[in-house]
Amino acid sequence: MLVIPGCAGKDTCDGVTRRELLRVGGSAMLGLSLADIFRAQRTASGAEAITGGGPGWGKAKSVILMFLQGGPSHLDLWDPKPNVPDNVRSIFKPIDTKTPGLQVTELMPKLAAISDKLTLIRSVSYTPNGLFNHTAAIYQMLTGYTTDRVSASGQLEPPSPKDFPNFGSNIIRLKPTTVPMLPFVMMPRPLQESNVVGKAGTAGFLGRAFDPYYLYPAGDDMDMAKMSRIKIDDLQLRPEVSSTRLERRARLRDVIASGMPAIERATARYDLDEYYDKALSLVISGRARDAFDLGRESQQTRERYGNTTFGQSCLLARRLVEAGTRVVEVNWPKVANSDNHSFDVHVGLSGRMKNQCAPMLDAGLSALIADLDERGMLDETLILAIGEFGRSPKRGVSTSGNSNSDDGRDHWPYCYTACMAGAGIKRGSVYGKSDATGSGPLENPVHPAEILATIYHSVGIDPATIVYNHLNQPRELVKGEIVRGLLA
Repeated sequence: MLVIPGCAGKDTCDGVTRRELLRVGGSAMLGLSLADIFRAQRTASGAEAITGGGPGWGKAKSVILMFLQGGPSHLDLWDPKPNVPDNVRSIFKPIDTKTPGLQVTELMPKLAAISDKLTLIRSVSYTPNGLFNHTAAIYQMLTGYTTDRVSASGQLEPPSPKDFPNFGSNIIRLKPTTVPMLPFVMMPRPLQESNVVGKAGTAGFLGRAFDPYYLYPAGDDMDMAKMSRIKIDDLQLRPEVSSTRLERRARLRDVIASGMPAIERATARYDLDEYYDKALSLVISGRARDAFDLGRESQQTRERYGNTTFGQSCLLARRLVEAGTRVVEVNWPKVANSDNHSFDVHVGLSGRMKNQCAPMLDAGLSALIADLDERGMLDETLILAIGEFGRSPKRGVSTSGNSNSDDGRDHWPYCYTACMAGAGIKRGSVYGKSDATGSGPLENPVHPAEILATIYHSVGIDPATIVYNHLNQPRELVKGEIVRGLLA
């Protein structure tokens, strides 16, 4: 079989699907020349549109992931189990939501009030082959793959250029932005467990050109005002350099480049001109600078999201997609293995969830969904709130080698909950069902890879699209089926 790595032309996608590989494999029988095959590859983006389709296909212009690193407890937030033994039952009472028959705990009153705009997936599940560790589980959730070296307890490897790409990097490579705007933004802090920082938060083997723009404001994780001190010096014009002067420099560069064909040929494969033009447009347009200015929002709006790092990050996410950003990843602003505001509640669950984590999550998530809906943007913006796993049904037991108090729950990947909204996702719905104690799926189990497949589908990218890693080996974007039951 003949395999064509990638596709030519600036205006086409950079990946090919399994279906296209099969077509190329049979090309010799049809009498096609190599030139014919390359010519056919130039229409690969059109082939994507043909191979996709169905409910939800291409509905999402933007994706916002609220990644709840640390692993929130589904039993204490959005899958209450009142009729269970004391060591399983949450101390927080269930409350009704706007959706008939759907309950969440009393910690999520604002989400309950807008439940008619979202779907809860109560059956996210996977077998933890070495994935009881935060970093390994985060890597799986955000790339769709497990790391190369996974021990029984997980892994603690730093980021590598050989890593699989974060899903956002895949999206902006195959669906580049059409306006001068940062395509992928990650904030307000890197993914982290212990001393491993940034794993699953890079473009990996795609190359650094597809890394997110990292917006990590200075300040401690407990500094709730840090988003008001955002610095975007990289996007600023120096006072002595006007936009007209910068454009003249660009034209001079083009003149010089046109007289140096050898250099032009040598650098053509890196698309340097394209990157330069995009960077120049970004700086001159001021679009990104304006989007980052939270001071343009009313005080009422800012308070609606919550005057916290997480809440203001959610508000900024809305401003970014409004300005044309394709993917925003809001990481929970407190790392695993820590206390105070962390979802990693091995001890002190009751106080931390009631006074810290839940109020921030409830305000930020509900405001983002409702605000986008009010602005007419929810139908084209896909929102996902999810952690790397949930927490153990029984309190005070060890499932990952950690010690847990009676008021704490350990890691639990066998069953947990995700929240999705927008861009073709059903409204006022529950998908899947957990068993009586929230220990495992009773109906419609959903693997994290299947959630990623559904995201790609919603953006208009076939999940089976082939990309090439650092060894030029073909790899699917993700090995998972689309969860069609989520789509209206």
